[in-house]
Amino acid sequence: MKEKSKELVVRKIERGTVIDHIPVGQALNVIRLLGIKGGEGYTVAVVMNVDSRKHGKKDIVKVEGKELSAAEVNRIALVAPEATINVIQDFEVVKKTTVKLPDRLQGMVRCTNPSCITNKPREPVTPTFRVLSRSPLLLLCEYCGTRVLQEDVIKQYAG
Repeated sequence: MKEKSKELVVRKIERGTVIDHIPVGQALNVIRLLGIKGGEGYTVAVVMNVDSRKHGKKDIVKVEGKELSAAEVNRIALVAPEATINVIQDFEVVKKTTVKLPDRLQGMVRCTNPSCITNKPREPVTPTFRVLSRSPLLLLCEYCGTRVLQEDVIKQYAG
């Protein structure tokens, strides 16, 4: 009797990005934060709840045909603070980086307080947050003191 293989079968991509070490259950949120809705022409593979030596379990997202901008990599750090970004060219990893959520965020997230000065159309103020916690994400608006949770951030990119 043949032994069942425990290998995960997901084909290599020729050119694009592989986002690895995503916390379990966050792969779909990573796709939301990247603004991928399905009509852009990218081939996207989502692998969820796979074994990981480092984390026990993890999610993986492969996006063929897209190299991420610095802003997109920063957004990924909002839900996957230990993710690695692998840039693929000719089926090989040509660049590997780990995302890093800075201690302070500017212009990446809106304050959830409608009365905050950053939400007033005539005020030229960029929303700025201090990171209180990376996992789970917890941000503090530097202007009004409102705390913003990871779920609030994901909702902002879900539209």
